[in-house]
Amino acid sequence: MASPDPRLRAAMGLVLLACIPGLLATLWTQGWGVLFSLLLCASSALCCEAALLAVRRQPVLPALNDGSALVTAVLLAIALPGQAPWWVPVTAAGIAIGVGKQAFGGVGRNLFNPAMVGYAFVLLNFPLHMNHWPNHAIGFVDSLQQVAGGGGQIDAWAGPTILDGLRHNRSLTLDELFASHPGFGNVGGRSSEWINLALLFGGLFLLQRKVISWHAPAGLLGSLFLFSLLAWNGSGSDSNGSPLLHLFSGSTMLAAFFIATEPVSGPRANLARLLFGFGAGALIYLIRTWGSYPDGTAFAILLMNLAVPALDRFALQRQQVAP
Repeated sequence: MASPDPRLRAAMGLVLLACIPGLLATLWTQGWGVLFSLLLCASSALCCEAALLAVRRQPVLPALNDGSALVTAVLLAIALPGQAPWWVPVTAAGIAIGVGKQAFGGVGRNLFNPAMVGYAFVLLNFPLHMNHWPNHAIGFVDSLQQVAGGGGQIDAWAGPTILDGLRHNRSLTLDELFASHPGFGNVGGRSSEWINLALLFGGLFLLQRKVISWHAPAGLLGSLFLFSLLAWNGSGSDSNGSPLLHLFSGSTMLAAFFIATEPVSGPRANLARLLFGFGAGALIYLIRTWGSYPDGTAFAILLMNLAVPALDRFALQRQQVAP
């Protein structure tokens, strides 16, 4: 029986380790539903991977042991609303593995980021549950009832994100929004700024261990900072938010360090990675500000996945003409 690539397994292990601060921050700010979502995502991803490998008559245990399916599940658990009903994480993980990964031939062959394929699918099909987030951490029993009971009584514990509130604001200044909206914290979302800070810590760990390169994160964060700075007009009612608000709200750090750096669906050349991140950051800002969805990370990454061949060709041409 073939064994998993030890380099891949080691890299996936470090990514899982880097996700722990983000997972803990998400659990702390959103409640026990995050744990249930993680268990559902992991079991769905592993079962789907095993079933499809068996159908294709491929070795099952080596593929399950490489850790890639588990990484996809963890990323989804962080990205999904913490109290989403059970079918949302199950569907997201199943689509991520079945359509985003195995449909292209398995690990190392996917054209799109698997986690974002699953996330985009449930975002489009379950918009009610995907656009409501906990206003506070939910207890164990209430979370279990919410996840297992089908997502009823959403308005009792959830509301739109600050990005959604900012996009639909027409009369309040930014200062008034921070004072009145329960989701606003110091510079961004009350919970998302802690989650983003924890994911930033995990991303820096991956950079220090050389699991990822700095190019895609720098491109994405730099682009998002630049566009939000250019469009920022202070705290007026038509403000699109400060650069710090955009950096520490939504799924910014998850996108920068854990999604845009996915090696298979991303570019190979460093220049192409920088451009990939820059394009993703610009799209995230455009979708947040003028699109129909409050964040837009999944759509931005998937659109940039389509541009990867062109970015790699451009980078290769630049290398060939360089003196």
